[in-house]
Amino acid sequence: MTHPVVIIGAGPGAADLMTVRGARRLGEADVVLFDALTDPALRRHAPAARWVDVGKRGFSAQPGRHGAPACDISGQARINALLVKLAQQGLRVVRLKGGDPSVFGRLEEELQALAEAGLQAEVVPGVTAALAAAAATQRPLTRRGSGRSVSLTTAMTRSGALHASRGADTEVFYMAGRQLAALARRLREAGWPDDTPASVVSRAGWPDQLASDHRVATLAQASVLHAGRPTVVIVGVGAAALPRAPRRGASKATVAAAPEPVPSP
Repeated sequence: MTHPVVIIGAGPGAADLMTVRGARRLGEADVVLFDALTDPALRRHAPAARWVDVGKRGFSAQPGRHGAPACDISGQARINALLVKLAQQGLRVVRLKGGDPSVFGRLEEELQALAEAGLQAEVVPGVTAALAAAAATQRPLTRRGSGRSVSLTTAMTRSGALHASRGADTEVFYMAGRQLAALARRLREAGWPDDTPASVVSRAGWPDQLASDHRVATLAQASVLHAGRPTVVIVGVGAAALPRAPRRGASKATVAAAPEPVPSP
């Protein structure tokens, strides 16, 4: 007898950001294939399960099929094979992904591998980093009357090219931490004015999250503060600060500059 493989979004950081359903399904696992950025505290939900680290932490410069890095392809192929092999052994398999599986989580590749092997799957959604960054900075990604659209984009393509656009009122760029100066140039080329608000949040959802406010023209200044940390960049309406009362004992990890709102594109 085979069981459906359960693909769970662990959320963007601390273990308590996982959904109740995700925690319940995780507790039923015999084996858990987990990503590098999932909180180790999640193990308490499945202490008797076998935990297998399948996180991809770096890419080879040698391209593979379709221009993707070679180890990117081989790493994902290994994960797909493990999912199928373990499920075919009759084990209750959980694939634990950071954030939400459907947002830059390679979900389609794993679902396809399972379907081709005749295996069923269940997907449990999770909180993606863009939402955690918006919550950390108290900057709604949509605003009534000015922010009607949001775009989620990976700053780096699989071939290593840097990409930026201006197709929504708020643009959120994932995986941009090492390329902030270049991203600023691409944003200007895409039509964003130099004074457009830009919010940078690293390790969103974790206790040590950092947030800083910039303009497109000064975005490169965030490089030192957020160096070596998973980073989300919010540009446009959703990056503009809202007025709020000062908090007692506010976290020293947050740097605020309160940029002015920017008009919609």
